[in-house]
Amino acid sequence: MLSRDILGGAVCVQLLPRAAYSAHDPAQWHTLGVTLERQTGIHAINSDHRVDFDTLPGVLAQTPIGVDVFSESMGGGEYLVLRMDRYFADQHLPALDQRIESAGHAGALRVAQQIRRALLAPQVDHLSLEQTVLSLVELAKPAQDRAHRLKSNALKPVLDQITELYQQPLTLEQMAGTYGCNALRLLRDFTRAVGTTPHAYLVEIRLQAARHLIETTDLALAIIALEAGFAHQSHMGSAFRQHLGITPSTYRRRTASSRR
Repeated sequence: MLSRDILGGAVCVQLLPRAAYSAHDPAQWHTLGVTLERQTGIHAINSDHRVDFDTLPGVLAQTPIGVDVFSESMGGGEYLVLRMDRYFADQHLPALDQRIESAGHAGALRVAQQIRRALLAPQVDHLSLEQTVLSLVELAKPAQDRAHRLKSNALKPVLDQITELYQQPLTLEQMAGTYGCNALRLLRDFTRAVGTTPHAYLVEIRLQAARHLIETTDLALAIIALEAGFAHQSHMGSAFRQHLGITPSTYRRRTASSRR
């Protein structure tokens, strides 16, 4: 987990990795979270009633102080969370008495990815990080987008297809066939529900797979690129630089240093 205290300690920025977890938030912080990766598991919000969840990237969730959250996942999923003290939350966010979510939030997903990139940088630019975090706070809206949630349920076969076949050169037509509509309709519905295009989602899946292999194996980067679905090592390197602001070799050195 990468963690940074900013704004005089009023906000703690955390990048939670893809990993199995069982967490019970003591509700001492006002939290703002964005899913960077699909995640399934069970949770209980302010009750003892546990229900299954299947959360897509681009879900912006806001939980006020006092709301108790239990969450458990066998595989986890990369997740960005801001933990804010009461004074900061009262100054910058609407008063809430329950957890709210907005699905398919393209703006929140884009800003969360920018924060992830800043946290992974060899040298963190604190001013830039603080400004980007504040821009995410500005995007928080006290409303649930039920229409997007319904769309995401309909898209689950396509999401499963990408998860299972990300190593292959998938086409929009293939995914549209799974969805049961034309390519343009799929592109429109997918972007609205997930907050990103099918291609961008596929690249993210490949990046997550490559990062996992870099973190857990000693395989050559050229082999990892092919295992993760990239055409070649240079293709993977370009994706790392564009989306994470770091090269695969630098990422390997950094994660090896963290393990030590």
